[in-house]
Amino acid sequence: MPFVELKNSPHAAGVRPVQIHYRDVGSGPPVVFLHGGWGYGVYPIDRQIEDRQIEAFGEHVRFVIPDRSGYGGSVRLPRQMPTDFHRRAAEETLLVLDALGIERAVLWGHSDGAVIAAMIGLAAPERCVRLILEAFHFYRDKPNSRSFFTRFATHPEEVSEKVKELLVADHGAERWKKVVQRNCRVWLKLAAQSERLGEDLYDGRLGELKVPVTFVHGRGDPRTEPGEMERAHATIAGAEMRFIEDGRHSPHSENASWRECNGILRELCG
Repeated sequence: MPFVELKNSPHAAGVRPVQIHYRDVGSGPPVVFLHGGWGYGVYPIDRQIEDRQIEAFGEHVRFVIPDRSGYGGSVRLPRQMPTDFHRRAAEETLLVLDALGIERAVLWGHSDGAVIAAMIGLAAPERCVRLILEAFHFYRDKPNSRSFFTRFATHPEEVSEKVKELLVADHGAERWKKVVQRNCRVWLKLAAQSERLGEDLYDGRLGELKVPVTFVHGRGDPRTEPGEMERAHATIAGAEMRFIEDGRHSPHSENASWRECNGILRELCG
């Protein structure tokens, strides 16, 4: 498995060195895929990206897919994540790109990865050809998801058998529950620290993005609050919104919508 070794990472505070596992498939201009809060492998078509998406894009796209620290084959995290984990992960991702010699790329982020991609766009716009923000989060507090986060923060073993199999394959039998709990608990902390309903994750700065932005969002995403995507879209001048009518939280990996997502990616990057 390929790794890059970082001297340190703000996302893995206190760990030295920091080994980051990544996948590097295809050729052409780089598209860096940033996974969601439960990792890369929980979405089964992610694990088949070399078959379904490389086949679709041939030699036109190079997919680079790092596991953030605490996930997959990367270094383990010794403690719970702080509520500024998205910013820390953005800084780590830039260090990974430096180590791989990638100066500019399309950043395709999913869920938490979409938040991280947006924060990279704010911090280092010169590194971003385009942001593709899938299953984006704008709000810190997600009232309609609170029961979801509470349930799996306490009882990660209640995920479906299929999801458990994917999590075990990605993170290992001893670690997958901690991955789920860590992510759910930090979202509950974000909600608890919110001073008002509708407070965003970006300290009011999302509108400062100066790179091309395309939102890709499942119309039936259960992790999205009413009006959340409309507000995010309105915040960024010139941003494009692509709603996937048959999509839920992971349109790129769902049987009903992955082909449509491939078509969008081909249009934007092919």
